[in-house]
Amino acid sequence: MAKIVEALVDAGQASPGPPLGPALGPLGVNIKAVIDEINKQTQDFKGMKVPVKVIVDDNRNFSITVGVPPTSSLLLSEAGVEKGSGTPNTEKVGNINIDQVVKIAKMKQQTMLAIDLRAAVKEAVGTCVSMGLTIDNEDPKMIIKAIDEGKYNKFFE
Repeated sequence: MAKIVEALVDAGQASPGPPLGPALGPLGVNIKAVIDEINKQTQDFKGMKVPVKVIVDDNRNFSITVGVPPTSSLLLSEAGVEKGSGTPNTEKVGNINIDQVVKIAKMKQQTMLAIDLRAAVKEAVGTCVSMGLTIDNEDPKMIIKAIDEGKYNKFFE
């Protein structure tokens, strides 16, 4: 029976320390080989936390599934800032454009509860509200209103 280890790791910088090492040790798998493979597969998301699933079978063979980083991490990366605002209603920490939000929504759509791309974009815009990010130099709440009014329909056709 296969054993599954799930963890949130720094992309491209996983190490044999916690959380992976202690979880993989009892399974008898080559920890260095697992870590090297995780770092290779997560290289594109460098600087973000990435969900990783390691599946180890009875013969100690392993496979790795890399998830998409959280929406907040993707937004921060696109905005070029390290962390969101502590007071998002008054302090804005960065700005991104609507194209970037749509790109992130497309990446995350399969893991979101959204029924279509429009809803996924609105969900990503909502994350901008709580992080203190503006979109096209406007308050994200105004962007949601504009989406509802059809201003951004070109992205959803």
